[in-house]
Amino acid sequence: MGGPRGAGWVAAGLLLGAGACYCIYRLTRGRRRGDRELGIRSSKSAEDLTDGSYDDVLNAEQLQKLLYLLESAEDPVIIERALITLGNNAAFSVNQAIIRELGGIPIVANKINHSNQSIKEKALNALNNLSVNVENQIKIKVDSSFLSLYDSHVAKEILLRVLTLFQNIKNCLKIEGHLAAQPTFTEGSLFFLLHGEECAQKIRALVDHHDAEVKEKVVTVIPKI
Repeated sequence: MGGPRGAGWVAAGLLLGAGACYCIYRLTRGRRRGDRELGIRSSKSAEDLTDGSYDDVLNAEQLQKLLYLLESAEDPVIIERALITLGNNAAFSVNQAIIRELGGIPIVANKINHSNQSIKEKALNALNNLSVNVENQIKIKVDSSFLSLYDSHVAKEILLRVLTLFQNIKNCLKIEGHLAAQPTFTEGSLFFLLHGEECAQKIRALVDHHDAEVKEKVVTVIPKI
């Protein structure tokens, strides 16, 4: 077919094609937007999960990715970001149990020995949140060198966090002022270490610390020794 009539058919075909493409575009766009509204996201990589803009509570699969990243990473920035994310998620009781079951407690505890002070601080933050769960306390092992952190020469940020850790562990074993039924703590557990006289002496010595915030924290902890 030729002439004006043929041209008309071609134009109509182009219009129909464009219309179909537009409909497909709208459907695809609507589906993607709907997915976002329903909270459906593509699978996140471990490093994506440490992005400060990703503030959702992580599930078991995501926590496992995060723990693997924390264990294998060498970049201090990545390690610190992973610890922050893990510490935030460890504030939820369900995740305290999941992290324990995934073997994450020793991975976090090992970072306390890191030479980077900021990493050490973030590791203690995460451990503090994990330690409010009594079953987790049984799994926390760090060794006698951990007591060296209870010293006036240690940075204030670190000292405040190790005092909080001591407080959490002691508080967890009390219900309305009475001692709760205690699980069996092995000799290598952190509870066993912090329950000893050496630790008590170190904490008492911090009463004369030059920083007011540290002194205030020590005063709240001493009655629990």
